[in-house]
Amino acid sequence: MLTATLENILNRGLPRSARARQLCAELSGRRVAVETPGLARLLLGSTGSSLSLERGAGSADAQIIGGPLSLLILSGGFSQAPLRRGDVEIRGDAEIAEKFQELLRLVSPDAEEELSLLVGDVPAHRVATLTHGALDWTRRAVATLLRDLGEYASHERGDLVSRQEGEQYLRAVDALREDTDRIEARLALLEQRTGAK
Repeated sequence: MLTATLENILNRGLPRSARARQLCAELSGRRVAVETPGLARLLLGSTGSSLSLERGAGSADAQIIGGPLSLLILSGGFSQAPLRRGDVEIRGDAEIAEKFQELLRLVSPDAEEELSLLVGDVPAHRVATLTHGALDWTRRAVATLLRDLGEYASHERGDLVSRQEGEQYLRAVDALREDTDRIEARLALLEQRTGAK
């Protein structure tokens, strides 16, 4: 039942984007398996005019394997970091996997719109506004906490070097390296002059 609901939600997103319809047609008859080891394996396919989603161990042109959070980050287009870190692995035809990834980004549901179908426009907008506000507050709180922890560790405890001291040290190291390179070049030039005589 959940797969049928997700399939309906994805197919509702197809008419919103000409590029999504184009990709759906290009991927006709192709399937990609999205797998979270130990949890689930979903097969996403294209009929040319719609998307199909089913559970199972059927064949696929490509497999995308990773943890739930990494797959969510990748499918939302937030970052390619899970691929670079190796948290998500792609097997099979990587081009097909990339096209399905782009298609999923294009047809991904607007949470506020989906919620409005259940509870109406005004309550859905208020919930979305509260959710965005809570997420923004959380991001700011985490950034402030990390900054404060860094200051505590560097100033109060002395476990870390402050940013200013670190930058000053790195500038001094760079200056010393440049001076050493200049001295080395002068010595080489002197050796060359004395060897030529």
